[in-house]
Amino acid sequence: MTIPKQVHLAAHFPGVNNTTVWSDPAAGSHIEFESFSHFARTAERGLFDFLFLAEGLRLREHAGEIYDLDVVGRPDTFTVLAALAAVTDRLGLAGTINSTFNEPLEVARQFATLDHLSEGRAAWNVVTSWDEFTGQNFRRGGYLPESQRYDRARSFLQTATELWDSWPENAIRADKESGVFLDDPAAGLFDHVDGQFDIRGRFPVPRSPQGRPVIFQAGDSAEGRDFAASSADAIFSRHSTLDAGREFYADVKGRLPAHGRRAEDLLILPAASFVLGDTDAEAAEAARAIRLAQVSPQTAIVFLEQLWNRDLSDHDPDGPLPAIDPIPGENTISRGRASVRIHRDPRAVAADWRALAEARQLTTRELIIEVTGRQTFVGSPRSVAAEINNLVQADAADGFILVPHITPGGLDRFVDEVVPELQELGVYREEYPGVTLRENLGLAPHTGHSAVSSA
Repeated sequence: MTIPKQVHLAAHFPGVNNTTVWSDPAAGSHIEFESFSHFARTAERGLFDFLFLAEGLRLREHAGEIYDLDVVGRPDTFTVLAALAAVTDRLGLAGTINSTFNEPLEVARQFATLDHLSEGRAAWNVVTSWDEFTGQNFRRGGYLPESQRYDRARSFLQTATELWDSWPENAIRADKESGVFLDDPAAGLFDHVDGQFDIRGRFPVPRSPQGRPVIFQAGDSAEGRDFAASSADAIFSRHSTLDAGREFYADVKGRLPAHGRRAEDLLILPAASFVLGDTDAEAAEAARAIRLAQVSPQTAIVFLEQLWNRDLSDHDPDGPLPAIDPIPGENTISRGRASVRIHRDPRAVAADWRALAEARQLTTRELIIEVTGRQTFVGSPRSVAAEINNLVQADAADGFILVPHITPGGLDRFVDEVVPELQELGVYREEYPGVTLRENLGLAPHTGHSAVSSA
């Protein structure tokens, strides 16, 4: 008898997005600690693997003004995660930290500290940044060509891993009378020189409970997939449907042997939104209302301008798409919007949008709702649990990172009603199996040797 795969669940506290329904009275602050605390405690009550917190290094702009969906006054990732370590016991604490505008020793020291404070629950989502707009907040603003960003990321992670591994296990001992002694005089010493970094010294933080944080990566390009296959413990994916998920899953898992790794060494966790109802029909009706709230007429025009790269403030969102073509080249309307960079051929994308709108008889707003994504899971708690399980058993994912449309209370019903259904199916834990995040994800211990490939 085949033993079913166990479902992994995590939660994303959303920040800059068109997912959160800001106008809902239940929507809370994105800077008050109570919001983060409620969200984290709910996730831990649901036995989730980790909470994921994104990072914003600059407020995004549209037509020279702060983008409506940004969070003004967004707090620092490390500070929030460190505070959450004090109000949770087993929940992993994952933070997005940029490898383009930081330095290895600083990031390695912060993550090692978080891993100590949380008793082994730290995780790092390694990201890169290509845009000069964000870089203007730093002294190296815009210096790094896009073609070199993964070179720096690989070197950054390699260097950080060397710093963590510079402390062997049991390198220090405590003496009641004299304090702490160093049993290994070489502990913490490092010397790293390559095309990106030239640093040497002694790393100041002793080896943490996990040895190093769990490493996440979110790249979807061929280069990003190779980076994840060589270096990551888990990869965030946007492929949450059956066919796209299975294709992505097979592709990334198939890259692992080239780096001396096994399929179980890397988890694939797509982001997923959800809408629950007492019945499937009730959930479907609620989902339609939520999509309309997520994409207001004004938001639809903003999305349109991001692709067209021109002022369309006079365009009717309830009318057809513009007859004029997008302006190619550098986007001067939206600054710091990742979605802009995705559209490498704006005119081709516009042509696809027109064809879809004509075939489906969609207005501009209806079209934007269609192309900006729908809820991944819509239905009763039993139906949603069954669909999650089906996708995991079909190797379309190892689990999902849930993105609720309301924070901080958007996870509550999922934890109370969907988690028990998954447990009833026998595919979800009844308690945390370990103490560290690495243990709860089912990953092998970090051995103290870098897993980063030089390929």
